[in-house]
Amino acid sequence: MNRPPTCFVVLCFVLPIVSFLPHPDALAVEITVDRSEGGAAVKIDGRLFAEYLIRSGAKPVLWPIIGPTGKRMTRDYPMADNPGEKKKDHPHHRSLWFTHGDVNGVNFWAEGERVGTIKHVEFVKLSGGRPAVIETRNAWLDPDGKKVCEDHRTLRFDADGDTRWIDFDIALKATDGPVTFGDTKEGAFGIRVADTLRVDAGRGGRIVNSRGQVDLDAWGRPAEWIDYHGPIDGQTVGIAVLNHPDSFRFPTYWHVRPYGLLAANPFGMRDFTEGKQSGGEKTLSPGEEITLRYRILLHRGDERRGRVSEAYSAYAGEAK
Repeated sequence: MNRPPTCFVVLCFVLPIVSFLPHPDALAVEITVDRSEGGAAVKIDGRLFAEYLIRSGAKPVLWPIIGPTGKRMTRDYPMADNPGEKKKDHPHHRSLWFTHGDVNGVNFWAEGERVGTIKHVEFVKLSGGRPAVIETRNAWLDPDGKKVCEDHRTLRFDADGDTRWIDFDIALKATDGPVTFGDTKEGAFGIRVADTLRVDAGRGGRIVNSRGQVDLDAWGRPAEWIDYHGPIDGQTVGIAVLNHPDSFRFPTYWHVRPYGLLAANPFGMRDFTEGKQSGGEKTLSPGEEITLRYRILLHRGDERRGRVSEAYSAYAGEAK
């Protein structure tokens, strides 16, 4: 019987194994978390990746967020004055945040007089590694300082050669009586993308979701993931947000706008369906909680080059 050459046999067994090895850059990455003046700083090989600010405006936020090309991926305003930014609207859109516009009738989404405040209570955990972790507990206070509810959030940070990602899990708990998250589009997990990524900047920015809907057609639609990409300093990059199947009311609705807002909102059914449906509100009994889970994927190129669909499949398969 004729037998294949030895080298052929070796390749048949070795090549499939090699193809699943981690990216070489991923093996060398060191991610650290240290306390900072504003909260906690996450660094990759000694360079800033992101900073968790325990208070910016009326809430904790994540800013800045540095992508795989070394550029900031979210808007600087109103945390810093960037002369290159043209769009300086919605000062409550602070890089990356979690709030909602109606919690027991209190507006936590906006900023100004008679609105709610999310107060950092403690860092539960800060640890470097793969992934690095920031875990916090926060109190939601009404304009008179009365506690409405609590959240417990866990952020995990990781990276490889072409992408960086942040897992954001948040458990909302009714700690001081019943809590109702109202049916409004003004919420909840929000990102304000860098100014040049905006669709209405006219530089090639684009919104694409997992159902193939683009730009204006993606607003108010349920989808497993959504991607906002465009140019930053001559290179196309993108921010994708992936919704885990274990997240409350998966797949979520998306409050995404051409001017740069990208928000996941499972509560805004009435607005997103233009009044055709209602019942988006959710009431938690005392002691009850719900958990929302997202992965923020910072990638090179558009959603195809960034392999967002493949990244979503891998994320969705992870047990939570």
